[in-house]
Amino acid sequence: MSLRVQKVRELIRRELCTILEKDYRFENCLVTIHDVSPTPDMRQCFVYVGVIGKPHQQDAAVEKLVKARGAIQRDLYKRVKLRSSPQLFFRLDKTIERAVPLLNIIDNLPPPLPDLPEEGSEDAKTDPA
Repeated sequence: MSLRVQKVRELIRRELCTILEKDYRFENCLVTIHDVSPTPDMRQCFVYVGVIGKPHQQDAAVEKLVKARGAIQRDLYKRVKLRSSPQLFFRLDKTIERAVPLLNIIDNLPPPLPDLPEEGSEDAKTDPA
């Protein structure tokens, strides 16, 4: 991925976060932009949205974003000056939901065993006599 695409990607992600924070309210759930993936020609942009809430709230939040896509694209075009405004496609991202059980398993692992001295070290060569 070129440096220009990476910079535009991060800029679009930051501006979308600002737009959603200021202009849109979601009932009893938290909506975040996890990642933005523009195509190399910058005509389309896939927005991966994380929603912390119940499954029906997740679907409702993504549906609300899809319905408001035109207004969001217009606000984004005003903030980010590109030749053409990318068409946004919102996708639900469930990576956090998959990561939480793994983090719980890692947290519940027993502590590591202390390091044992090596056989060739001076501590192991002490003479009992």
